[in-house]
Amino acid sequence: MEEVFYQSSSEPQEVISSYPGPQVELPNAKAVMILGIVSIPVCCCFYGVLSLICAIVALVLANSATRLYIATPEKYLESSYSNLKTGKICAYIGIALSILAVILFISLIVMFGFATLSDPQLLQEHLLELVGQ
Repeated sequence: MEEVFYQSSSEPQEVISSYPGPQVELPNAKAVMILGIVSIPVCCCFYGVLSLICAIVALVLANSATRLYIATPEKYLESSYSNLKTGKICAYIGIALSILAVILFISLIVMFGFATLSDPQLLQEHLLELVGQ
């Protein structure tokens, strides 16, 4: 394990790492952020399944990158870890919205039937009946 040294001064202490070499970005941090962000607006497309896939892939990539960061935090940039956390939060939001979209589409199929959802004219008639016009 690498040693960590602290500067002595009256100002807040800055960690000086004994890690040789420049800090690098976490692998897949940008991909996690992009997939997490994409999973939010895509939740209404393809019955929410595409959003769910993007969000799950983002979480899997985020968990592996988080393990790397926890093992050697001095090796990676703090900004890339921040991007990773942002992507993870967006992925959780995308999963929640996807689940809501799937529940909505299933309830519409149960209420109106798949044939009604496939035919816009028939769907309009059923909606007018439901409203009472």
